[in-house]
Amino acid sequence: LVERGFDVDIYERTEVPGGKARSLPVPGSGVGGLEDLPAEHGFRFFPGFYKHLPDTMRRIPYGQRGSVFDNLVAARQTQLARIGQDEILMPAHFPSSLSDLALAFRSILAFSRFGIPYREISYFVLRLIQLMTTCKDRRIEKYEHQSWWDFIDAPHKSAKYRQYLADRLSRSLVAMQPQVMSARTGGYILLQFLFDFSRPGTQVDRVLNGPTSDVWIRPWRDYLERRGVVYHSGCRVDAIACDGARITGVTVSQNGAALPEIEADYYIAALPIEVMVPLISDVMKAADPHLANLEQLRTSWMNGVLFYLNRDVPIVHGHTNYFDAPWALTSISQKQFWPAVNLAGYGDGTVKGILSAIISDWDTPGLLYHKPARQCTRDEIFDEVWEQIKRHLNDGASIVLDDRDRVRSFLAPSIEFPAPAAPENREPLLINTVGSWEWRPEAITRIANFFLASDYVRTFTDLATMEGANEAARRAVQGILAASGAVAPPCEVWPLDEPLILVPYQQLDCWRLARQLDYEMPRVFPDLLSEQKLRQMRLE
Repeated sequence: LVERGFDVDIYERTEVPGGKARSLPVPGSGVGGLEDLPAEHGFRFFPGFYKHLPDTMRRIPYGQRGSVFDNLVAARQTQLARIGQDEILMPAHFPSSLSDLALAFRSILAFSRFGIPYREISYFVLRLIQLMTTCKDRRIEKYEHQSWWDFIDAPHKSAKYRQYLADRLSRSLVAMQPQVMSARTGGYILLQFLFDFSRPGTQVDRVLNGPTSDVWIRPWRDYLERRGVVYHSGCRVDAIACDGARITGVTVSQNGAALPEIEADYYIAALPIEVMVPLISDVMKAADPHLANLEQLRTSWMNGVLFYLNRDVPIVHGHTNYFDAPWALTSISQKQFWPAVNLAGYGDGTVKGILSAIISDWDTPGLLYHKPARQCTRDEIFDEVWEQIKRHLNDGASIVLDDRDRVRSFLAPSIEFPAPAAPENREPLLINTVGSWEWRPEAITRIANFFLASDYVRTFTDLATMEGANEAARRAVQGILAASGAVAPPCEVWPLDEPLILVPYQQLDCWRLARQLDYEMPRVFPDLLSEQKLRQMRLE
């Protein structure tokens, strides 16, 4: 908006902007004049299929002639770890060398050790092919109203199939609960990862080359303020006034003190769902019934734990997924991606490595205390995550992680422990449940001057991510440009890419749907994936 000539004021709840993406200092960790250790809500991850966020990052200046986008670096590998088994290494990009190709083939063959029957692997792949070759209207009509768990027939498959393909794969890649997420959302995001792997030159797994606020958020705010944006920190929205047709004002308190009612031509609510719902008045619901449906949306927990180490332990040049971890853990060793960051300038100067992990399952009992994360104390969470990771990595001849390596731990402060009650999460994550598309609003509401920019808005991305929120914000800008009559270039939005080779199959399915016929699998695919063919491939 500021690039298109609008006067913009931002009212931000925290002192540090960036929401879940912001960096956080570990309070009191810096001694002797050193900075506090850098922390985060959870590690940042920029898949190759992201388009909107990278476009924004390219427009944020950084350094002399570069942009924030230049701070993205590619991870080379992904590791799948299991307890008591050798780790499986996979290239995190389309194979570009003979060694990459050999690694890719070895990783495919290694999946046979998971104990999943061939016929079930074939069935799972055919389900993915069915999604690929289905038209978009059928996706909404049918697969939006079916869970991923049921779509891949998990209840009637083996325990290994349910554990690895149905549950762990979904949680580690999509951070979703397979029993409640829609087949449309879960399946198509999973396919985006597969499509990324199939495109030469695509960087499937990108991370930042330093703490998020240092190399992205702070330069972004500096750029906005140079362009004229006025930033108000420590602000909380208390009420939104609406006359039934327009928003007439917003009541905000700053650091606990009420501010004069804020009046503007246009309002954008860039608030998370759990904050937005209590602010929607009956008048606003009557003006736009979609706003009343926000109460139907659900959230879950997904938060990060960081371990500060007295030696750097790279583990792998990318992410590790812990497939036997009951808390559905994923981690990355940060220092190898931060070449210009001198960790000796943080904390007490002894930290040499950072292991950043994410807990995606807060409801399954752990291995150490036999309790779900929701019922653990802060220290129990630290110990449990550390133990689950160690059991995966320290199952060979060498010890990858030693208890003596760990010098400090950090849990995002959004997890609060109001003793004696169970932990509370002040920053939960929106989850795409079955049928939730119906309850989600457009960025352009029916209230003439009110727009939404958050991850619960209907978008092509259709997942609670930085990418989805960025796309929603672009759609909100489109609405303001139209409402104001401003002569300015629109914000681009892009659908998710799908290979052109799938178009004829999707068009055929559109023809069948128009005639109220069920989906029909193109005959070539079952022949290619028969159990006999799979066994032959394994032997060869």
